[in-house]
Amino acid sequence: MTNLRQDLRNIAIIAHVDHGKTTLVDQLLKQSGIFRSNEHVDERAMDSNDIERERGITILAKNTAVQYHDIKINILDTPGHADFGGEVERILKMVDGVLLVVDSYEGTMPQTRFVLKKALEQNLKPIVVVNKIDKDAARPEEVVDEVLELFIELDANDEQLEFPVIYASGINGTASLSPDPADQGENMQVLFESILENIPAPADNREEPLQFQVSLLDYNDYVGRIGIGRVFRGTMHVGQQVVLMKNDGTLKNFRITKMSGFMGLKRVEIEEAYAGDLVAISGFEDIDVGETVCPVDHPEALPALHVDEPTLQMTFLVNNSPFAGREGKWVTARKIEERLEQQLQTDVSLRVDPTDSPDAWIVSGRGELHLSILIENMRREGYELQVSKPEVIVREIDGVRCEPVERVQIDTPEEYTGSVIESLGERKGEMLDMVNNGNGQVRLVFNVPARGLIGYTTEFMTMTHGYGILNHTFDSYQPMQKGRIGGRHQGVLVSMDNGTASPYGILQVEDRGTIFVEPGTEVYAGMIVGEHSRDNDLTVNVTKVKHATNVRSATKDQTTTLKKPRIMSLEEALEYLSDDEYCEVTPKSIRLRKKLLDKNERERAAKRKKLAEQDA
Repeated sequence: MTNLRQDLRNIAIIAHVDHGKTTLVDQLLKQSGIFRSNEHVDERAMDSNDIERERGITILAKNTAVQYHDIKINILDTPGHADFGGEVERILKMVDGVLLVVDSYEGTMPQTRFVLKKALEQNLKPIVVVNKIDKDAARPEEVVDEVLELFIELDANDEQLEFPVIYASGINGTASLSPDPADQGENMQVLFESILENIPAPADNREEPLQFQVSLLDYNDYVGRIGIGRVFRGTMHVGQQVVLMKNDGTLKNFRITKMSGFMGLKRVEIEEAYAGDLVAISGFEDIDVGETVCPVDHPEALPALHVDEPTLQMTFLVNNSPFAGREGKWVTARKIEERLEQQLQTDVSLRVDPTDSPDAWIVSGRGELHLSILIENMRREGYELQVSKPEVIVREIDGVRCEPVERVQIDTPEEYTGSVIESLGERKGEMLDMVNNGNGQVRLVFNVPARGLIGYTTEFMTMTHGYGILNHTFDSYQPMQKGRIGGRHQGVLVSMDNGTASPYGILQVEDRGTIFVEPGTEVYAGMIVGEHSRDNDLTVNVTKVKHATNVRSATKDQTTTLKKPRIMSLEEALEYLSDDEYCEVTPKSIRLRKKLLDKNERERAAKRKKLAEQDA
């Protein structure tokens, strides 16, 4: 019989975005006594980067550990968003069980399904945590039924179906076994006990030859690449000569120079690790996800880890607009290329491919959020660049051209249901389910080609007056549907010359559509300054100034009131782009522009395109 390490448990926390994983981890950290009584701890302490804190989402998987009595519990906080699904899948290889966190009101959501499916496939033991039990609209019993239905739908085995349920309030730091909010305990003790009781202890086979597999990567300027993973077998110590079994089958010898374990939010340097431990090791230049570290005299690789392939691509270019170099610190092709290569050191779901031009690269990722967060990080670091419209990656499967299809779940007030169904029908969406919750809310489930969802969010929010909630996650690759799907129906208003937008100039073109710039904004010829109310592009002059005359105007005393311009976030700007446009991104500005800034050139290109379409 295999010995077990009773002093250790390895778990991952999985959930849909915003169901309270990170807050729950905060409470487990605080209640385990990891922090000193006088130590200040930020809310959502695990979300360490600025964008994670601003958006309230976890982007990178985080390792932490708590000590409960004399047992160490390694906890991995995983991203809830499907764009970072590659992280979730690899993390689950490192653990023996999962805490599935579900909101007591929202119930199961698309990413709940996505992350649970991955956990069940790995045969992990689940504990279900119904969180936010203190919400007024909480419906814990129905949510548990929904979770059970989801388990059955995802072919869970009998043992997995016998999951324990804990009812918790992450924000209050309380938990109980009762669905009644009045029965909440004073702390999270019930959850700690459930973890010890239900999550299997790792096997203690430290006497056997070493096997350590890398699941995550980190990078540090001093030690280079850092491989984070689990010791599946044997013992590993600093100074040990080992062999790295590469994904391509080659072997590389190296010496482990440094090793860290996890405790609380810190990495703690350690000298030795045993089977079951989660550690970070350094000492090699080119370690990659899925590779196995073994003794030199006993090379035996673990099964390779699957990394989700990218589904969306964009072209990143050096900024060549008339305003290039004004705001950014890093603007050259060399600097942008170095930054993209640095991103590849830690982000295994990203691909960067060169193009015919030395100033452009095709960057492929798992979705719009994945790529937009990379762009947002770059602009905050002082980079200037241009990006093209996101495009889905088409694959050939068994000789058939296939495109990615997303599973879309929408919660909307009843009165907007017809408009939503019609709009997704136009985007070649196939309705799978429709449930009326009886409280005026309807839940719709669709399969929609991914290219039909590019740019859909803004239209959806307008259609549902901001009350609709849209979630989607990658479903599968399916044969490509013919014809154009989605995209923008409106043309744009394009500035005809360089200058500063004036109140008078904007007022003259306001009735032609929606304006994107405020008075005082610097513009250049070819820059997009608004959306046309019709489907064609219109060149306008927003820099026009009213000439002073000595004739008194009858309406002189009336103050001009301009409509509020529509200012776009980075995501909205990327979604808005059309094929012949770029988004110019700098540390201070986000501008939309035409690829061809000259009006005559644009007209000639449009004619050529029209003739080519007729010939085809």
